[in-house]
Amino acid sequence: MLRIRVRYDLRKVHAPTANLHESPKRPIYNNCHPSFETIHQARNELHPVILLQQHINRGLKRYAHMTGREAPSNLELRANIHKRMHISSTSPGSRKHAVNKRYNRGTDAANGTTSNGSAGFSEVDSEAALKGSLTPAGKPTADNSLGLDIEANDVGYIATVQIGTPPRDFKLLVDLSSADLWVGGEDCHSEGGGCGNHVFLGAGSSSSFVDTKQQFQVTYGSGAVAGDIITDDINVAGLDLKAHTFGVAAVESVDFSSDQTPFDGLMGLAQSTLSQQQALTLVEALAKSGLIEDAITSYKISRLADGKNDGEITFGGLDETKFDANTLITFDNVNRDGFWEGGMTVSVNGQDLELQDRTAIFDTGSTLIIAPDADATAVHQAIPGAKSDGQGGFTIPCSTAASVALTFGGQTFAINPQDLAFVPVDPDDPTGDCLSGIASGEIGDAKEWLVGDVFLKNAYFSTDVTKNQVSLAKLV
Repeated sequence: MLRIRVRYDLRKVHAPTANLHESPKRPIYNNCHPSFETIHQARNELHPVILLQQHINRGLKRYAHMTGREAPSNLELRANIHKRMHISSTSPGSRKHAVNKRYNRGTDAANGTTSNGSAGFSEVDSEAALKGSLTPAGKPTADNSLGLDIEANDVGYIATVQIGTPPRDFKLLVDLSSADLWVGGEDCHSEGGGCGNHVFLGAGSSSSFVDTKQQFQVTYGSGAVAGDIITDDINVAGLDLKAHTFGVAAVESVDFSSDQTPFDGLMGLAQSTLSQQQALTLVEALAKSGLIEDAITSYKISRLADGKNDGEITFGGLDETKFDANTLITFDNVNRDGFWEGGMTVSVNGQDLELQDRTAIFDTGSTLIIAPDADATAVHQAIPGAKSDGQGGFTIPCSTAASVALTFGGQTFAINPQDLAFVPVDPDDPTGDCLSGIASGEIGDAKEWLVGDVFLKNAYFSTDVTKNQVSLAKLV
């Protein structure tokens, strides 16, 4: 099959500051075409290969933003979707799961196990992928910590904080590739009218709410928001942060306003040098206020199929009950813009692929791993049964036992094979081929990888703003 590659120029992209009150006839959602960007929805509405391409498209846009390169245009991303439509119309299961039809909501979940993928794609993941549901986290095991709810089959992680006076619960998507916190405002609107069945913030619901009358706009890999910069009180795991500066959205793209989106806003935890609101991130503000000793954020990303629901985000330190202290390694952040990045090597089944000078940009907001085309091809050539689809994606056996590992600072972290299997090509055949959780995205001559939840579920991960360092350890 012919392989089509699109390269992008090396030009920095910055999101402009928007004035919501000046151009009501040109709302931001016009730039966020839902046909290729809306992914926070029930997966039974999408053929698996279309879902994969949506995640790749989102990853490409985030990848370009993080590496200072020009993102692919909407036209190019739509072209990617159209290519996928041709593949999906002829792929296994297409008669039952055509692109223009919904999945059968009454179909039983696929049979499988969750131990090592040897029996195919797990029933738990299959059910969650179809429903796009939210699985609540258990009680955190450390102080200054919040549980991380799981969106669908590990596609996103959501923490709950209390905002305003009186305090109310807001669910926030945790995102390492942005530095702004926002929730929907009481006057929020979207393409479909309002902003869905979410929790909203404003002077009508909070007596401590103060509007600065300054505007902000943030554009993400999928979706965009714009509104006012405000101050209000936030309680984070019992830490009472007064008059924190963040945003309330007056306009949301449908990616965020949909009733099916399981969160009310977003918590950006890159460094504040990236903030479009020109505000401290939540962890930086907690440290500046003396509520925690240092601006450290640590993550245990949970895997739905394990059934533990023990995902957790800790502010000000590390939860030593979550990792093996003998495996803890710390290295300097090599990213100059405010993202979190470190040098790495790559191996498959213990064999070093000899990929030189590679780095990983860590991102909880990305589900997949996006690697340069040649690197992604090299990885899959070493996985028995893997095949390229010719469009930047790959398939692997759902029952693969291949061990793909990333090494940082001399410590090797293997990716559980079940994390490599993103979703079955044919939802009715969980023991056949699965779409791979590692995809290709060639942007310039990049040697950077965008490393999302496919990897991060397999390590304890911590960032330190003050020291500008990243730490990783093996989970227990």
